[in-house]
Amino acid sequence: MRTPPARSPSPDPPPGGRSPVPAALAEPVRPVRAPWVAGICLANLGMWMGFFGPLQVLLPEQIGLIAPDAKEAALAWVTGVGAAVAMAATPLAGALSDRTTGRFGRRRPWVLAGAVLGAVGLAVLGLRETTTGVLVGWSFVQGALACLNATLLAAVPDHVPVRQRGAVSGWIGIPQSVGVVVAVLLVTTAVSGTAPGYTLIGVLLLVCALPFALLAPDPPLPRSARPPWGDLVRGMWVSPRRHPDFGWAWLTRFLMQTGNALFTLYLLYFLRDGVGYEELFPGSSAADGLLTLIVVYTVAVVATTVLAGLVSDRIGRRRGMVALSGGVMAVPAFLLAAFPTWSMSLAGAVVLGVGFGVFLAVDNALVTQVLPSADGRAKDLGIVNIASAGPQVIAPALAGPIVVHLGGYPVLYTVCGVLTVLGAALVWKIRGVA
Repeated sequence: MRTPPARSPSPDPPPGGRSPVPAALAEPVRPVRAPWVAGICLANLGMWMGFFGPLQVLLPEQIGLIAPDAKEAALAWVTGVGAAVAMAATPLAGALSDRTTGRFGRRRPWVLAGAVLGAVGLAVLGLRETTTGVLVGWSFVQGALACLNATLLAAVPDHVPVRQRGAVSGWIGIPQSVGVVVAVLLVTTAVSGTAPGYTLIGVLLLVCALPFALLAPDPPLPRSARPPWGDLVRGMWVSPRRHPDFGWAWLTRFLMQTGNALFTLYLLYFLRDGVGYEELFPGSSAADGLLTLIVVYTVAVVATTVLAGLVSDRIGRRRGMVALSGGVMAVPAFLLAAFPTWSMSLAGAVVLGVGFGVFLAVDNALVTQVLPSADGRAKDLGIVNIASAGPQVIAPALAGPIVVHLGGYPVLYTVCGVLTVLGAALVWKIRGVA
């Protein structure tokens, strides 16, 4: 992991005396090797365990014990506010890393800081005994994970050439799905109680992120090439008029991720109250059913994401594959709306996993090709990440009233499907990427 990938050589200074492009900002040209890919995948695994372990199991269980009669609304507040913090913190952390100078590079200090603060925050979160305490604790964890996420996102365009980004994005997408399985499995079987579960996830987050934070190459940014503060502040808003492809890519991801967030937010409650899992399988809990669905879904994601990335690299066409993934992801939403059964849930997990595997690899590669500038990669990818974190804010506000007042789970999953299809259609508005 210590050998940095080659970059396009910096040109000789032109007659006007302008400085050559620094290595930190140059376009990478040599494919990254397996140790680098393994390191960033491991760091992503730790980050996603820190995110999904609480979101899928620990937070619902903790809130269920604190406020059993209002668990849906309380969980919506906690996850919504936490997602809002992540939405604001990711581009800010990215902007700060874009300006970071020093011999340790731009990204590595922020990877280390995010991992350490996230691990500490998770351990403290497990000790909270009020809804307010959980909300504050989860918001802190989300802010720490935002530092980690912003810099890991930027590492791809920093180091990976365009012709390899689909495959690398596919490999990086695997930890997002595997992290759900590993985290849920650990907090439901390896430990007993929410506090030990949070602590275990925090320790694993730190262990997984350390190799990349300490060993990955990260060319330092010269002070002379550091973007001015004014440019970064103004750049926190990327004009869709000036950068339309970036705007359409953002909107595509936002709609498709909103559909996915609506699909997964109340899945534990859906199995318990909509499917009646515990009545179908006496002696089992809805959490057992959730773990089964997550394993099935993850196998489907892993089976498709790297292959989809390789195919998109080979054919050089991203938009059609993103549109296809959206159509596939909408199918299980419509099926569960019409047939809320356990067997349909299993089938839906397979189809959703296939579609999301394609989306993870190809959409991530597509986004890196429409970034406005090289000196603001982390900040711009942080803005794109709002399209992933924002749905975590929107989804509770939409899902809660739908489930309680506007028709329940059939209407909820219909809305999921409609939003996903709409997002898939808008990808064709992107003109600068085949």
